[in-house]
Amino acid sequence: MISRAERTVVGEWWWTIDRLLLGALAALMIIGIVLALAASPPVAARIGIPDPFHFVNRQVMFLVPALIILLATSFLSPRNIRRIALVLFLFFLALVCATLVIGPEVKGARRWLNIASVTVQPSEFLKPSFVIIAAWLFSESVRRPEMPGQFLAIGLLGMVVTPLVMQPDFGQTMLVSLVWGSLFFLAGLRIVWVVGLAGIGASGLFIAYKTVPHVTQRIDRFMNPDSGDTYQIDLSINSFLNGGWLGQGPGEGSFKKVLPDGHTDFIFAVAGEEFGAVLCLMIASLFAFIVLRALSRALNDEDPFVRFATAGLAMLFGLQSCINMMVNLHMMPAKGMTLPFVSYGGSSLLSLAYGMGMLLALTRRRPRTATLAELERLGTRLGAPMPRPA
Repeated sequence: MISRAERTVVGEWWWTIDRLLLGALAALMIIGIVLALAASPPVAARIGIPDPFHFVNRQVMFLVPALIILLATSFLSPRNIRRIALVLFLFFLALVCATLVIGPEVKGARRWLNIASVTVQPSEFLKPSFVIIAAWLFSESVRRPEMPGQFLAIGLLGMVVTPLVMQPDFGQTMLVSLVWGSLFFLAGLRIVWVVGLAGIGASGLFIAYKTVPHVTQRIDRFMNPDSGDTYQIDLSINSFLNGGWLGQGPGEGSFKKVLPDGHTDFIFAVAGEEFGAVLCLMIASLFAFIVLRALSRALNDEDPFVRFATAGLAMLFGLQSCINMMVNLHMMPAKGMTLPFVSYGGSSLLSLAYGMGMLLALTRRRPRTATLAELERLGTRLGAPMPRPA
């Protein structure tokens, strides 16, 4: 046990970190390994991989560096988080643009890069860095109204959304736009901006529906299942129905054997069939706890950057989990988005570790620092006003 009197870096980290938040994230990782054991062997057999635990072994292999990234990032100060996020944002934005030129085309989209025999999706790593930079700009617009932080943030959104639409990846586009809009709202969004941005979003969705065939097909299949192939969604719904409240038991699921993406996008359906609605509710409760816990810490922080960044990362995490679970339950059109820390996927796991590591760093208890205005008020009371810096 680490003593409170211990003044080492690790000791200070342990007593300032949000241990409940850390424990909830660890619980999701453990659930992810258990569900990988249940969901991935049928997928390996179906695609001809001899080792039934191929995807489980790879998930564990990626989990080790993910834990290192999460813990190392949680030691960072807010200033260092901004610096690292800026460097990584520029790096992964360049990689996202590179996918448009050298990325392999898969199902009509260029979203991945093959680097040293490893497939990487750069947009996964771009998202948390984007949230930090957007929070930084919005916080500066609050601190210094004369700075055009909001207009810079609009330009930042355009820089990210443009290559995502060109890939195309409308799921990630929608996700980053929703988080950006939420941060804009927290920064004091005027009603005219609300109307304008809502109109732009609705227009963009309508244009995508009219001009992009796979978007049209997904929305049409969601609104009218008889209009196209709903094979995977039907299997997902049947998995939940077959599982009931308590499930069929570990390894006893039948629909997972033919569910194409049972180890990735539809792992929540496998959880429902084998472990029942009880485990699904537990998973949803863990996601809700992490988001609400982070938002409550953001609400009590006086630093605008920390407040916006914490809220943005929490919303990014929460929205992605909600989208995945809603797709599995046929409550929205399919998006091809993983369930954080539960679905199989190296890029997703490492990028989530980076984002949640920053969330843990930002929610650490820090000594309260007096603002310049507070010091001026104190100096005035004492009869010695503090001079403003030149």
